[in-house]
Amino acid sequence: MAIRIVPEHDIQRHSIAIAPLRLPQPRSLYRERAARLLTLAEGHAMADFLRFAARIAHHQDALVHAQPVALPDIAGLLTTCAAHELPPLSVDGWQRQPDWQALLDGLLERVRPDAGLPPAVQAAAERLAAATLAEREQWADALLAGDAAPVGPAAAPLLWAALSVYWSQLAAQLADYAAIASPDGQHALCPVCGSAPVASVVRIGDAAGLRYLHCSLCESEWHLVRSQCSHCDASRDIGYWVLDSEDAATRAESCGDCHGYLKLMRQDKDPAVDPVADDLATLALDALVEQQGYARTGPNPFLFGA
Repeated sequence: MAIRIVPEHDIQRHSIAIAPLRLPQPRSLYRERAARLLTLAEGHAMADFLRFAARIAHHQDALVHAQPVALPDIAGLLTTCAAHELPPLSVDGWQRQPDWQALLDGLLERVRPDAGLPPAVQAAAERLAAATLAEREQWADALLAGDAAPVGPAAAPLLWAALSVYWSQLAAQLADYAAIASPDGQHALCPVCGSAPVASVVRIGDAAGLRYLHCSLCESEWHLVRSQCSHCDASRDIGYWVLDSEDAATRAESCGDCHGYLKLMRQDKDPAVDPVADDLATLALDALVEQQGYARTGPNPFLFGA
């Protein structure tokens, strides 16, 4: 299924009984993620790492409120992208505004004096702060293409954190437009920015029982039917893996066709699940599934270079 974002006057021609796209709410998302990470850290073997991620999410929340980003008029771009089934805020097509660099500066101003962060992260923040604008752009291009090597594993989560705050604020403003779904086309990448999902979530509330993939960059979610591989579309050999209990809120969904896997979180088992936070808290599950010969198909922003 392909999902396209179109100008509002086009929506009357399409059925949207199932919302194909759930746009992010950055003004609450990062705050809730920080709180979830702190909850998960209690008694966890990786408590320090989860608390580190919580501090970054806390700084992201502060950025959203201190440095709002405005989406330019993109009605014409949406028409063109919809016609060709392209994401309008594509990581390899959207011309980044200077706002993202300002967001990075704002993040670094918060990270550099933060004594609660590891020395390696503070050193990475100093390196990013000293870099030229051109170097940062080059590192961002590489990171968005999946290559963390140029910027390094300690700096990559910081760079991604700023990029995510930038893209999530842009994506949130697409609420003025409409998303439609067609039966053919890809769903493996985000229809807003073209990035891979970090995990999928079976929602409750107004989307009860529906599964949505959650973007690792812009935080948008797009619908995908359950028991179907989020990477290759196959449904013939789907398996589910858990660590301790079949009733666990987080499980890994594997595909025997492409040998890929991605985590799946169920809100009906735990309403507070967060795709990024709960993914980090269940890395032991990754180890289990990878031992069976499956490879992860989507990144977690805090694990670049790990």
